[in-house]
This record gives sequence, C-alpha cells and structure tokens, in this order.
Amino acid sequence: MRVVVDGDRCVGHGLCEATAPDVFEVGDGGYVVIDDAAAVRCSEADLRTAVSNCPSAALSIAE
Repeated sequence: MRVVVDGDRCVGHGLCEATAPDVFEVGDGGYVVIDDAAAVRCSEADLRTAVSNCPSAALSIAE
C-alpha cells in the first residue's frame, strides 16, 4: 500500500503526522513528506486513518 500526497491541497495541518509519525512529517516548507519505506511497515489501519483524517483531503491511497 502506498500513500500519495497532493501538494496543491496539503496545507500542513499535521494530523497525518500525529497518526503515523514514522511515515509522515511536516517538512520545513510546511507540507507533508512521506517516508515510503516506513509506510510499507506501518499498519494499514493507521495509514487509512491518516488519509481519512486529512482535513484538506490531500492524502490518498494508491494500491
């Protein structure tokens, strides 16, 4: 499972980082950076929660 961020929609709320801090990080520019290697090791439930909790709908799952 892979998570994709739409950089045009991301505003850096950080809820994804709070849900799965090993996978998501709000970078210096204020936008989320995804660690794809960590996402592979992360639980599917946590990834889906992070995606569904994104208030700007910037995250999606590419299966």
